[in-house]
Amino acid sequence: MLRSLLVLAGAAVATLALAVGGASGGPAAAGQFPVTVVASNGKVTVTKRPTRIVSLSPTATETLFAIGAGSQVVAVDDQSDFPKSAPKTALSGFTPNVEAIAAYRPDLVVIVYDPKGLSAALGRLGITVLHQDGAKSIKGAYQQIRQLGMVTGRTAAAVKLVTRMKSKISTVVSGAKRGRQDLSVYHELDPALFSATSKTFIGQVYTALGLKNIADAADSAGFGYPQLSAEYVVSASPDIIVLADTVCCGQKASTVASRPGWDRISAVRTGSIVRIHDSIASRWGPRLVDFFRAMSSALARLRQ
Repeated sequence: MLRSLLVLAGAAVATLALAVGGASGGPAAAGQFPVTVVASNGKVTVTKRPTRIVSLSPTATETLFAIGAGSQVVAVDDQSDFPKSAPKTALSGFTPNVEAIAAYRPDLVVIVYDPKGLSAALGRLGITVLHQDGAKSIKGAYQQIRQLGMVTGRTAAAVKLVTRMKSKISTVVSGAKRGRQDLSVYHELDPALFSATSKTFIGQVYTALGLKNIADAADSAGFGYPQLSAEYVVSASPDIIVLADTVCCGQKASTVASRPGWDRISAVRTGSIVRIHDSIASRWGPRLVDFFRAMSSALARLRQ
């Protein structure tokens, strides 16, 4: 299920625009309501500070807790596994049950997908919905964080979080770029060989670290998340393989090495296979910093 979440996120267009004074200044900065933002479901007005939020987006869940809005969250979906203190339920963001969501009496529901007209159905019940598609870029991820701050009355905390993230990522990138700049990378979303190009927030991490993404040349449709063939990966012979399917699919260095022909790949021959927790590598919230750090540490080891 998590694999589908990330792959489908690549098709979503993150058309987020901050309104009512932007990320700083104006009523939102003062924690005043009503607040209006423009999200994937159009203009969304939150009339008062929400106290019963339901999050059907694992990334939004992480962000809400990171900006201090955790006490306002009454339920999160079955994929929201971080932080551990989040009130995880059986609610699904893929096959949502409107009645089950409404039973939590939410005054705000945050979604990453809108299957079967979920937002419209909740709207008919008088429930405000904020639809944030999967961010296509790191900049888009920052926009979503600031937006969640605005609609929860946590604008200042959200702005500070983004500032900290930018500072930490900048430090990581500066250190990582002191090494070789000619390494290529293959990012694996699942054993079916779906990958992520430089057009995605995942790919932007690799670009920032000076890595060449082998998936770029294979994305003829411009989707951002192409499915590669085993022959293509072997032929490209990436210097680094990043496994983001260790939790969902049990992938590790030995399983990769056992694939037919993969023993010829540079990363396999040198043992340059990096395992990153699926959720860290697939969410565009506060733990983007952890993704950068994990890759920087791996590069430091590989470049020794």
